Amino acid sequence: MSATLVAAPKRAALHSAQVRRSRARKVLYWIATHALAVALAIAFVGPVVFVLFTAVMSDNQTLTDELLPHTWNWGNFAEVFAKSPILLWLRNTLVYAGLGTLFTVVSSIPVAYAMARFRFRGRKLAFLLVITMMMLPPQVIAVPVYLIWARFDLTGTLWPLILPMLTGDAFSIFLLRQFLVTIPRDYTDAARVDGCTDFKTLIRVILPMAKPGIAAIALFQFFYCWNDYYGPLLYASTNLDNWTLSVGLASFKALHHVQWNLTMAATLLVMAPVIIVFFFAQKIFIEGVTLTGVKG
Repeated sequence: MSATLVAAPKRAALHSAQVRRSRARKVLYWIATHALAVALAIAFVGPVVFVLFTAVMSDNQTLTDELLPHTWNWGNFAEVFAKSPILLWLRNTLVYAGLGTLFTVVSSIPVAYAMARFRFRGRKLAFLLVITMMMLPPQVIAVPVYLIWARFDLTGTLWPLILPMLTGDAFSIFLLRQFLVTIPRDYTDAARVDGCTDFKTLIRVILPMAKPGIAAIALFQFFYCWNDYYGPLLYASTNLDNWTLSVGLASFKALHHVQWNLTMAATLLVMAPVIIVFFFAQKIFIEGVTLTGVKG
């Protein structure tokens, strides 16, 4: 009996040691299989964490080599609002990004649908022109386009950037066309047999099945407009009431170049909406970019 009582704790200790070793092996196996993903995550998240830590530091600490803040000064964000019209910049950016995304999606869908479904003379040439427009740097045509908008007295506003999106976007047309090609023609053929016109087929059959692709081009265009600096700087830099967040942030950095905590706080405020949008829309965004088959 006494031997059994003595052996019981030993067996329990041995079992506990085996469990710890098993857990350690599982942790090491997980690290080994996800090492690349962990390294990439650290590489992408690290700068964001650095910006956050700097944004809540005091003025004196930002000029040192210390990485962690001594005190968390959340009032830096309120100071950014007090020292800059960031809400005005946000409104202008939302107008630019919102209308630009809406116009791009609405104008790109019919063109992509025609290239993916219609067979007409010159279709390959038209698709080649779309690809060529993707390769054309905007700086090449900046001067003549600026002169055209100046004659309409629209410089100093964001309309020279928004109105051209009514004619579609080359990248959006290309990406959506590639997605629509993956949709089997049997669906459109069945719709025509049922008496649907091309417009009804597009609205009732193609668009519901192309939601991932549409979401992908919408997010791409929204992110492009949100981060665009060259366009607003070219057309709206002379009018402070039409500045976007990108132009305003550059001006704010120039005015407060020694106050890195305020600069990082403003940067974080500009980044936050885009991060939130992508976080909630990442699933459908990735599904659209991969351009896989059709569900349902």
